[in-house]
Amino acid sequence: MKLGVFAVMFSGMKFEAALDYIKSVGVEAVEIGCGGYVGDAHCKPTELLNDVEAIAALKKAVTSRGLTISALSAHANPLHPNPDIGEQHRAYVTNGILMAEKLGVDTFVTFSGCPGGGPEDKHPNWVTCPWPPDFSETVKWQWEEVMIPYWQATHKFAIERGVRLAIEMHPGFCVYNPETALALREAVGENLGVNFDPSHLFWQGADPGQAIRALGRAIFHFHAKDTKIDPINATVNGVLDTKSYRDFARRSWIFRTVGYGHNEEVWRDMVSNLQLVGYEGVLSIEHEDGLMSKNEGFEKAVDFLKRIMIKQEAGEAFWA
Repeated sequence: MKLGVFAVMFSGMKFEAALDYIKSVGVEAVEIGCGGYVGDAHCKPTELLNDVEAIAALKKAVTSRGLTISALSAHANPLHPNPDIGEQHRAYVTNGILMAEKLGVDTFVTFSGCPGGGPEDKHPNWVTCPWPPDFSETVKWQWEEVMIPYWQATHKFAIERGVRLAIEMHPGFCVYNPETALALREAVGENLGVNFDPSHLFWQGADPGQAIRALGRAIFHFHAKDTKIDPINATVNGVLDTKSYRDFARRSWIFRTVGYGHNEEVWRDMVSNLQLVGYEGVLSIEHEDGLMSKNEGFEKAVDFLKRIMIKQEAGEAFWA
């Protein structure tokens, strides 16, 4: 495993300056945003795709510092029912895959997307319960008529370009847990896997260690981000919470930097299970901790993960 960072947290810095800082704290890989909700500050496919020299310069900026690119990411809703938004977000996905091909990056991260509740809707409709029966009918329509056809075509497009699709399991979208991720993979193909972000599983009540075991080789990329469930607010109101992410004191849960939501034992278990299922990729630090500055949250995550990562292959079990 390698230690990486989702570099969109440094979107306000020039790319090379961000890389210098990232390198200085001992990180080995960068995940670069290239559109959608995470922006494209450091990689703009619409400008780069036909510019051979600019692509070479971006590669050199990374490799000359001894870093690698773990993935390109364009978190988007390619199934958005508003045609104007949906078309734009599908372009983020298409261009992100093309950009990954040009850069020789084998993994592209995005969301599964979420359609409306029916053909005439203009807003996404994320269903969280099966009753009244309208909800079950909505889920069936979303999967069979919208999501599966789109991802079947996109899966083929990505295979032709040597790029894997890593779908981040995220509430609000059709793929939000291992069960839905594996269902889409079964319907589409094995070149579609997941970007495993435990922060979204913690508040749903899932055990990330067991989720890793269930997903196994379907894990293509990993986000290192934590969640703290508030012991007062959650026990009163439960974990479904539509309040602003900035309303830290009243929310049932908030995102934290690693180690500030769950202790080392939980994270060691995750790392060990990643090793067990054969994951050899990057732990990409994602900072969305509203109680810490970007630099402090990032550097604390680096220190924490360095202590618990497994860097080498296990080797022969000589005692056996």
